[in-house]
Amino acid sequence: MSNRPKLDKLLKNQSSSSRAADLQGLLCYAEGISKIENVVAVVSDLKNNTSRIYSGKFGALLGIEGYRHESSIWEKMILDLMTEEEREEKYLAELRFFNFLRHRPRNMRGDYYLASRLRVMTVGGKSIDILHRMYYVYSADGETVCYAVCLYGCMAFDFTGSSVVVNSTTGATEELAADKDVSILSKRERQVLKLIDCGRTSADIAELLSISKHTVSRHRQDILAKLQVRNSVEACKIAKSIGLI
Repeated sequence: MSNRPKLDKLLKNQSSSSRAADLQGLLCYAEGISKIENVVAVVSDLKNNTSRIYSGKFGALLGIEGYRHESSIWEKMILDLMTEEEREEKYLAELRFFNFLRHRPRNMRGDYYLASRLRVMTVGGKSIDILHRMYYVYSADGETVCYAVCLYGCMAFDFTGSSVVVNSTTGATEELAADKDVSILSKRERQVLKLIDCGRTSADIAELLSISKHTVSRHRQDILAKLQVRNSVEACKIAKSIGLI
């Protein structure tokens, strides 16, 4: 199962009563940084499901210098330059990043960005590694991701692994590895999901874990919400795909 639908639901199924960040300011920033750093800068509006693309000189190398708009939060022309396996790695890294931020205090979520090494095909047919930096821009209450800003450019610095979280305030980095996925669900939620995967009923689970059926039902709903799926079957499939059970 692809990680993109999971991430798509997580990003789009958010709600907040707080005001959104300044879009015009972000667009000016993206245009400016694309010229200063020669990167391809993408600003995705999660609420309106659109993206604006500013192609610096690096865009010519990728053959997308005329790419300006996308009726999606996904930059298709850039994603098409990757293999399916590479795209899945990108989606998984962003899913991990989203859940990493959910476990940070609201006032600190904007301090982090995701840096990933991606492999793409250039306009000349050459396969190269590029640096992808992604920033989530939150609403004023720090709860809802309003925009995503992505920068694509040459590998200006290297790092261990394929993706790292960078604290832009302190400079500290943390690798986003598979062993971090367990934090998406609590230990109890993973216990419940394992038992669901084994075909146990809510009554069985309540008895085995010495909790009430009401608590089991609450865990079930929390699991579906965190994994952004419709039912327990989908939850088990996704959990298995990222090693949660």
